[in-house]
Amino acid sequence: MKHVPNILTVSRVIFTILMLLFYKDGWVFAGLYSAAVVSDLLDGFIARRTNNQSRFGARLDSFADMLMYLTLMVLVFYWAGELLVPLIPWIVLIAMIRIGNFLIAAYKYHAFAGLHTLANKLTGALLVLTPIVYFTFKNGGFFWIVCMIALCSAVEETLIHLTSSTLNENRRSIFFER
Repeated sequence: MKHVPNILTVSRVIFTILMLLFYKDGWVFAGLYSAAVVSDLLDGFIARRTNNQSRFGARLDSFADMLMYLTLMVLVFYWAGELLVPLIPWIVLIAMIRIGNFLIAAYKYHAFAGLHTLANKLTGALLVLTPIVYFTFKNGGFFWIVCMIALCSAVEETLIHLTSSTLNENRRSIFFER
């Protein structure tokens, strides 16, 4: 049971890579996508419930999240590029802030780290919903909402890194420690 959370996280990496290969096969993609999302929901939950949280697991989870979200972004651009053109400057800004956050963490804490803040979790949940909302409504309004929340969560993570003396990957918000 000790390794189950990390196995789930590694499975998300595999499902994500397979999503890129099967993006044109709707049912296969939907199955892989669903499996990736479920593994994302379960890995941290199981780690906390079984008291198997680790720094390695948190970093592996951050890497798997980043890979899944980048893959989703690439695929959403492929499917809905014309609706996303006005958002490109915002997406680039968010990406630059996120990269900056990893660089700050690497310099300050000597670690590859992303924070599991509530705002980052909300951003992740909205990103997960993005393909579903797009294929249901074919409307770009949801993209704007996701983009603005992603910007706020990225800036919050920057502020946490700049004001914290130690790395706490599970910090919930700039407004409270735990």
